[in-house]
Amino acid sequence: MPVQSVIKHESVVAAGRFAPGHIGELTRIVPFEMVDAALESARATQARLRELPSRVVVYLLLSACLFPDIGYTRVWTKLTAGLGGAVADPGSSALSQARLRVGAAPLRELFNLIKGPVPGTARWRGLLVCAIDGTSMFVPDSVANLGAYHRQTGGPNGDSGYPMVRMLAVVACGTRTIVDAVFGTYGVSEIAYAPQLLGCLRDGMLLLADRNFAVASLIEQIADTKADLLIRCKSNRKLASIERLPDGSWLAPIGSVVVRVIDAEIVVTPKGGTPRTGRYRLITTLNDHRRYPASELVRLYHQRWEIETTYLELKSTILGDAMLRARTPSGVAQEVYALLTTYQALRIAIADATTGADVPPLRASFTIALTTARDLVVLASGVIAGTTIDLVGKIGRAVLAELNPVRRARDCPRVVKRAISKHRAKGDIDRTNYPTVNIAINVLEPPDWTGSPNP
Repeated sequence: MPVQSVIKHESVVAAGRFAPGHIGELTRIVPFEMVDAALESARATQARLRELPSRVVVYLLLSACLFPDIGYTRVWTKLTAGLGGAVADPGSSALSQARLRVGAAPLRELFNLIKGPVPGTARWRGLLVCAIDGTSMFVPDSVANLGAYHRQTGGPNGDSGYPMVRMLAVVACGTRTIVDAVFGTYGVSEIAYAPQLLGCLRDGMLLLADRNFAVASLIEQIADTKADLLIRCKSNRKLASIERLPDGSWLAPIGSVVVRVIDAEIVVTPKGGTPRTGRYRLITTLNDHRRYPASELVRLYHQRWEIETTYLELKSTILGDAMLRARTPSGVAQEVYALLTTYQALRIAIADATTGADVPPLRASFTIALTTARDLVVLASGVIAGTTIDLVGKIGRAVLAELNPVRRARDCPRVVKRAISKHRAKGDIDRTNYPTVNIAINVLEPPDWTGSPNP
């Protein structure tokens, strides 16, 4: 007769009606006290104890970000699956009214409490390296959303099918934690949103940005924060040379700021491919050429792509390239702040685990952290820490057990890898990613401009 074994699982959660309020082990990073403080700050704590207390609704919104492909009633089922005893069984209407009652303000306050670089983030020559860039997300084309957001216009195929939210964020490159973020209608440009993020910049930070941010007025505002910058600009932009430096870089004025200009030629020799040569012009406020060598700054600028990977994790790994759920502007704000908070919690969990194990955080698999966090929500596991504090946790152990290999440099052509139409994929375009054998960086001498500079 076969022997059957039963594995019993006991979950420790909040008491009574607050029991469904958790996000599994991530609750330790977004604890009850933090959520209650956010609700109190936003004056959104319930006036009377309901079947769906405000704290529980906040955790429902965070959990919904972990399960973006199902409705809120099924998310509730996952929240309560690991709980024993009788729990509330609200319908979709009750959950909708609860989300409306709580509003977006507590989620904004919660994100403000959790955002920022984690302690121990790696630095380059004493500087915290961050990147700024924008992205967009689709929202349902309800009447309310259409009135608040814009479709993308002017494309070869007409307007976008759905209204879009534009988001701009500052990300710590070493850990991909979000330092700050702002979002709103797609009709406002990234440059117009950027000043709203400058409050997070400090002395000792280095901000990386692409050519879109090489605007004189914005450069002046960044310099006023005492943070340094490293921005790519157009190679043919005319900048008056006021001093040539021994390493080939040169000083030039942009508005009221004197920046250092680095012209570089980058030759990439891939294995099995044709060598490719690119030209970069970088501008930086790190004007000490001895302390900050030009060739190192060119290599460092590659870390700007960490913010692109952050958006990939947010939009593709978490959301699965799906649009947001909310059909009202206030609901969109609530959902975006919940998404940012959930992503930040996952990144903090990864950073805590890898820092203790002396492993670079970027070797950790975000997908493994996400799937483990989802499992722990269903089990209601790790919600409250035991008497022995486990700093790594189940998420951290899962990540450390399957670290990504050290990535070799690769040469990736900037072309569509998988076209929407198979007919567009035809042609002689080489879409292969080649392992790189050698990358040569040659700092070029400054040009002899004729005519007036173009700051």
